[in-house]
Amino acid sequence: MAGDRSDRREYPERPIVGVGAVVVREGHVLIVRRRFEPLAGRWSLPGGTVELGETLEAGVAREMQEETGLDVEVGPVIEVFDRIQLDDARRVRYHFVLVDYLCWPCGGELRPGSDVDDAIFVDPAALGPYDLTIKARAVIDRALELAREAPRAVR
Repeated sequence: MAGDRSDRREYPERPIVGVGAVVVREGHVLIVRRRFEPLAGRWSLPGGTVELGETLEAGVAREMQEETGLDVEVGPVIEVFDRIQLDDARRVRYHFVLVDYLCWPCGGELRPGSDVDDAIFVDPAALGPYDLTIKARAVIDRALELAREAPRAVR
């Protein structure tokens, strides 16, 4: 419920479960410029928090639609990890447990949603100027490996 302390992203009482995606289209990956903290103004992978009663896969599909306008086919898990940010007093300001998935667009139209300022597909070799976090780059690299090892199922 909005306003309930257990739903707060900043200075939460417990870790928050989030989902993200490396959306791959013709060898390019989707990145977004975040509108809000954490990482406001920075380029990142699209994603958000899982809602109560929602599966991880449904959450990532919903978040991709909301943030990028794209419908996606959700593939395998790339990685599960913590993103913990401390404030100057060393208190936990943000703590997310993130599950990133390999995904492919299957409908919709690319457009930035309410949580992002921009959404673009980029050649992985040209990601340098976007100043992604080291973790985001590692997740992208692993996703591209997975895409080569286990390409998208034909439907």
